[in-house]
Amino acid sequence: MLAATPLLHEERAALRPRLDHAGTALAVLGSSLLVYPLIQGGAHGWPGWSWAMLAAGGAVLAGFAAHQRRRARGGRSPLIEPGLFVDRGFTAALVSSVLFFSVVGGLMLVAVLQMQLGLHRDVLSAGFTLLPWSATMALSSWVAGVWLVPRYGARGMSVGLLALLAGVVSAAAVYATSPPASYPWLLLPVLAVAGIGQGLYAVPFFTTALHRVRPHETGSAAGLLNAVQQLGGTLGVALLGSLFFHAAAPGDPTPAAAALTGARNAFCLAAALILATAVTTAMTLPRRRPSPKRPAHRAPHPSARTAHRRVRSDTRTTHPGSVTLPGTLPPQLYQAAPSPSPSRSRLGHVHLGRST
Repeated sequence: MLAATPLLHEERAALRPRLDHAGTALAVLGSSLLVYPLIQGGAHGWPGWSWAMLAAGGAVLAGFAAHQRRRARGGRSPLIEPGLFVDRGFTAALVSSVLFFSVVGGLMLVAVLQMQLGLHRDVLSAGFTLLPWSATMALSSWVAGVWLVPRYGARGMSVGLLALLAGVVSAAAVYATSPPASYPWLLLPVLAVAGIGQGLYAVPFFTTALHRVRPHETGSAAGLLNAVQQLGGTLGVALLGSLFFHAAAPGDPTPAAAALTGARNAFCLAAALILATAVTTAMTLPRRRPSPKRPAHRAPHPSARTAHRRVRSDTRTTHPGSVTLPGTLPPQLYQAAPSPSPSRSRLGHVHLGRST
């Protein structure tokens, strides 16, 4: 990465922004107060201190938001551009990121825990269970970035969510029907389908979310999306992991069956989160503008049709010594009828000279 740094194109802002030290401290403190109890609270039975830390984290982040608005009104560089939240679509993109990555992060943990705690597999074999998911995710991300997004744009997100939902629901069915003491081989292809869905969704999602922001907000928007992505992964570990451990409690006389039940419950909850992601993702799409109506075709006036018929048929002499050529307009109709087409108008002014 350091060797490739000179090859990167650097763009400089017109005004150099200054670091927001107070905003950075508030963001780190508020995020820490939220993340720590989510990770450790379930292991300790959600004691009172975990709920107190969650409430304190929310209060600190509310103070962080107020600090950012004051800094922007004062003309100083905020850590997060407040103008990002004016667009409802970008706010929906943040919620979609939290929901989507909570599904991805939580399910990867649950799949590994089911192998280790239920089947007593070692770390290597449990990790290889996720290999189909990771491989197809990498391949589908490349395909989406090279071909699908340039051609279909944001429409690929719906296909990705459908594939992810199909893989997650199928995995829940595998956990529900597999024997407790045997390796669930059918889990490998359905996890591959889930990986395809993740890759097809993630690439157009970030492209669509960042396309809505203005150029000077791009850096702040990208950093904020990355932050909520990590927050979503933490929430998924806490939520889906707690649901798994609630069913697969230590000391259970049938740990393999309990692990299967916990994994099935976690994957069912993940399917519900994917449906919620579909709703918020629909709000990130740009609204279609109605196409302008074409002006109605106006039929020619009846007098014009009558005049053209008379032009074709009238070959009478209209003036002593002057003969109207076939296909020309008689002089008495010059003011009564519209002008004929350019080719006929040229003929209409050609008359034979007065006879001598």
